[in-house]
Amino acid sequence: MQYFVALKIGEKRVKETREYLNKLCNDQAMPALALRDNKTNVWEPVGEENLYAVLNNTGGYVLSDSTGFMIVICDKNGISKALVRGLNAERKDAIVTRIKSDNIQEHTGDVVLPV
Repeated sequence: MQYFVALKIGEKRVKETREYLNKLCNDQAMPALALRDNKTNVWEPVGEENLYAVLNNTGGYVLSDSTGFMIVICDKNGISKALVRGLNAERKDAIVTRIKSDNIQEHTGDVVLPV
């Protein structure tokens, strides 16, 4: 797929995912990655499916806010599409409850975050 075609598809998926997450976290969601990094010159947009992951420093992720949690909406390969960070445990739990009520499954593998 051509780079700009893949990028436009990925940007659309990121935008939709960010809008969804913004509804759950008072417009604090940030966009993440629109393209998969497959280590080749073949360009692929981030996946269409939505899974969620909860991250903190203890999982090997270095978060800029070491006191909180991050919720990431990603594709099946763990490529992040949107995220919200700096959440306390209570707020994280409330958002996860709403995500689960929308039948979004948890991603249990590694998550790729924007640099």
